[in-house]
Amino acid sequence: MPDAQTGASGSADEPIPHVLCDVAALAAAEAAPAGALWRLAESGRQLDANLVRVPPRTRVDTHVEPDLDVLLLVVTGHGTLGTTRGPEPLTPGSLTWLPRESSRSLTAGQDGLSYLTVHCRRPGMRIRSRPAT
Repeated sequence: MPDAQTGASGSADEPIPHVLCDVAALAAAEAAPAGALWRLAESGRQLDANLVRVPPRTRVDTHVEPDLDVLLLVVTGHGTLGTTRGPEPLTPGSLTWLPRESSRSLTAGQDGLSYLTVHCRRPGMRIRSRPAT
């Protein structure tokens, strides 16, 4: 019988591979809202992952991720990745590497855009002492 913690047979301390969700079905749902449709939330993970829906003709403004490389996989829809070298078309199945410190934007096409991102997990916020001056 599957265990609530691991999602599969075994103890809570035993890491067991298991299916998390059907991203294509989540992204294709007609009532899919804008924003995060799914997030990786398993305890003890070293990765973060998100399934994101961008409404038709909506733009994620130009920004830079200073700390993390990100993989972006287009699940449904079409769009454009804006880069310093110009626009790159995004279609279902496009796998894109967004290196840390790179400038990028996303613009969804007429049917919107759903994509999965995967990157190293961000460390939790820490309170640090100020260095002595």
